[in-house]
Amino acid sequence: MLKKNVETFLECNKTYKEAEIVLFGAPFDSTTSFRPGTRFGSSAIRHESFGLESYSPYQDKDLIDSKIMDSGDLELCFGNTKKVLSDIKRRTEGILKDGKLPFMLGGEHLVTLGAVQAVAKKYEDLHIIHFDAHGDLREDYLGEKLSHACVIKRCWELVGDNRIFQFGIRSGDREEFRWGREHVCTRKFDFQGLREVLEQLQGKPVYFTLDLDVLDPSVFPGTGTPEPGGVSFDQLRQAATLVCEKAKIVGCDVNELSPHYDASGASTAVACKIVREMLLALDK
Repeated sequence: MLKKNVETFLECNKTYKEAEIVLFGAPFDSTTSFRPGTRFGSSAIRHESFGLESYSPYQDKDLIDSKIMDSGDLELCFGNTKKVLSDIKRRTEGILKDGKLPFMLGGEHLVTLGAVQAVAKKYEDLHIIHFDAHGDLREDYLGEKLSHACVIKRCWELVGDNRIFQFGIRSGDREEFRWGREHVCTRKFDFQGLREVLEQLQGKPVYFTLDLDVLDPSVFPGTGTPEPGGVSFDQLRQAATLVCEKAKIVGCDVNELSPHYDASGASTAVACKIVREMLLALDK
């Protein structure tokens, strides 16, 4: 049985037995293609969350009332990507086996693959909702297939055609976009069509992965691959909350915070607030 972390995200301090949602961190960034540092994201989110209230005026809910446990960060082996993904998969499988919802804090975006491997094993009809600036649909990056630039392509290999729905995408190479038109559903630049997708997926198991660089760098500079032209904080807050409220979420993650690229701490505060709103929306 997992034990709660000494330092928890806000009021996510229930025991494993009590919890319905279990947070865990995946501090890994060994395949980052530009600026490293996401390995510090999960611990920064946890530590800096104490600058926020546990109460959300947006939803009129309080994390004090929620059954959420923060189990802390996994101890991951840098330099062995396959072992890292295996460790993430194992942790996710354990949480799912006990009838709880896994919520992972990255880390670079590749960590999503380990969680999706576990969730797809349990839910054959799995669908994925993906918020990101980047398509992450490359076959490989500099010859490496296990890269954060390829993570959604690897997830597609698990779930198949027309089960991945991307929003906010505004960057990728030409081949990614050409391939994606035939295999995934991509809404470029913003969240238009999200409500229609959620209606389409009603009752179907959904894994929700949120790469924080979907935000505009003016809002969220603390990331490894900032991409101008992104959405605002409130656009993301509303869209992420909507997904967590309306979809049958069976697993989720928030990733790609590199806290040291924003010395003001504003990017980490943004990440904390998005996580808070998602957790409260998931608590139905």
